[in-house]
Amino acid sequence: MLTTFHQQNYHQLCDELAGMDADFKNSIQNYGYPPYWSRTNTFESLVHIILEQQVSMASALSALNKLKESVQEITPARVLMLTDEELKACYFSRQKTTYVKYLAEALLSGQINLQVLEQLPDDKVRTELTKLKGIGNWTVDIYLLMILHRTDVFPIGDLAIVNGMKRLKRLPASTTKEELLYMAEAWRPYRSVAAMLLWHYYLNDRK
Repeated sequence: MLTTFHQQNYHQLCDELAGMDADFKNSIQNYGYPPYWSRTNTFESLVHIILEQQVSMASALSALNKLKESVQEITPARVLMLTDEELKACYFSRQKTTYVKYLAEALLSGQINLQVLEQLPDDKVRTELTKLKGIGNWTVDIYLLMILHRTDVFPIGDLAIVNGMKRLKRLPASTTKEELLYMAEAWRPYRSVAAMLLWHYYLNDRK
């Protein structure tokens, strides 16, 4: 059975984690509940995640908006009509131009069907998406978490998650990702919600 979370049970799941973990409880008391970060299951949303790879959220959004300005509606067919130069003018790097065009072709050819992915278990979604050029585990984690809202995804490749967890748990900077994953086991089966809490804590605590 696929387990997902939604806006109606989101705060309740945050409270469950706060009941299990005093640091989460303190974070909610200090900074409130994290936003319900959610995106639709569309080509545009996947393009957005690809643009967010290894850059700031602001610059990714800037590129997405520039693309939207150029094509009005971000669809595979419209993106494939753009030249590499036109995508470069939308702040796309050469690599991301390749990745997004590859994704557009995969969707148009039927190699990938986003509606079908909604019905698949997490590991099968990962297998299907990582077949595509430029889509690795971090991109799949964000897709599973923010778009499909699966409950137990932990994006250990995300720098904000790693740094937020070290800060929240007062861990040494040298703590490895393997050690963090081991600690995150305590938050099963709601590691996705734990990730949302960690992002929220990281963004607010930095201020």
